[in-house]
Amino acid sequence: MSNTVKKIVLAYSGGLDTSVILRWLIETYRCEVIAFYADIGQEDDLKQIEENALKTGASKVYIDDLQETFVENYVFPAFRANAIYEGQYLLGTSLARPLIAKRQMEVAQIEEADAVGHGATGKGNDQVRFELSYFSMDPYIRIIAPWREWDLNSRSALMEFAHQHGIEVPTTRAKPYSIDRNLLHISFEGGLLEDPWKQPPEDMYTLTTSPVDAPDEPERIEIRFKKGDPVAINNQYLSPANLLKELNRLGGRHGIGRADIVENRFVGMKSRGVYETPGGTVLRAAHMAIESITMDREVMHLRDSMITKYSELVYYGFWFSPEMRLLQDMIDQTQKNVTGTVRLELYKGNCCILGRKSNESIYSEDFATFEDDSVYNQKDAEGFIRLNALRLRIAKMMKK
Repeated sequence: MSNTVKKIVLAYSGGLDTSVILRWLIETYRCEVIAFYADIGQEDDLKQIEENALKTGASKVYIDDLQETFVENYVFPAFRANAIYEGQYLLGTSLARPLIAKRQMEVAQIEEADAVGHGATGKGNDQVRFELSYFSMDPYIRIIAPWREWDLNSRSALMEFAHQHGIEVPTTRAKPYSIDRNLLHISFEGGLLEDPWKQPPEDMYTLTTSPVDAPDEPERIEIRFKKGDPVAINNQYLSPANLLKELNRLGGRHGIGRADIVENRFVGMKSRGVYETPGGTVLRAAHMAIESITMDREVMHLRDSMITKYSELVYYGFWFSPEMRLLQDMIDQTQKNVTGTVRLELYKGNCCILGRKSNESIYSEDFATFEDDSVYNQKDAEGFIRLNALRLRIAKMMKK
């Protein structure tokens, strides 16, 4: 079957796995391999990425800046939904995969490639996310997943392969964990982190200062929203990517956004991951605060009932599914009046809401006040309570 493949487009990160995979594909399938790198905020040396890919054997290298697209079309829609997986994970990797897969398939079409490849392992979630996305765009695409084919079944074996072939990779035996980074987060898995009892080393963290070492003075900021999306920080309007970068800087400076999670993978096993999501943590708190004064109660509760399903669809890889489109349309309808400003305090790993205001607010001080008012007759509450208690009273009376 290998002889039938003429050209492969590989989702290439420049890390250990995909660097080895690039060489392995060339040697195994004896075909042309094009490296595709999606720049979504990893802060890699792009010139070095290109040089390494060509040196390793790629016939061509695509490097596409997708930062604005990633934040505007993937991160912001998920944050309009307040998406969070299992109460802790803000879906940084999950949201990036469909974008990478989509552009990879576009490159494959441009290059008239007959196969695409990725570096996801056969144990993880990413293989599902990539391949569901591929198939949603081309039901007949040939997919090559080396981790499901080769006998290089450990990162030690990969490092040995890289050494034998003169491939430069950033992973070392001293720090063998797997790292995934984009504008929304950075994640660490594997290696010493596989023991859920072991504490992550402090020097591992990249985006966040330790709360112990964070500034002793709190910092106050304001985030302005328009129809559910953040548009400005402290009255400075920024593009989606630049806004998230600034929130990462602010949140990271104060040690906000660390999460140490044992999560349930889609394939069935549990996995320990350590995440840094400073900007996303601040953004989610602020978004929920502005919703609290602009969103109708029943609309909010209905939307909240969909958060778990929405988050699972993202996590499991169904970004391009019809049910996902339906959910997103419904959620976006709830955001039409979610406009206003939130004031927050950042301090020692904490993000506290100090205030919120909006011209679209449906909160009324006149209605909620404990002082005299002319809009609410407290006597009416008696009938309201008795009607809601009717079934409870009847149940008790029937037992007697």
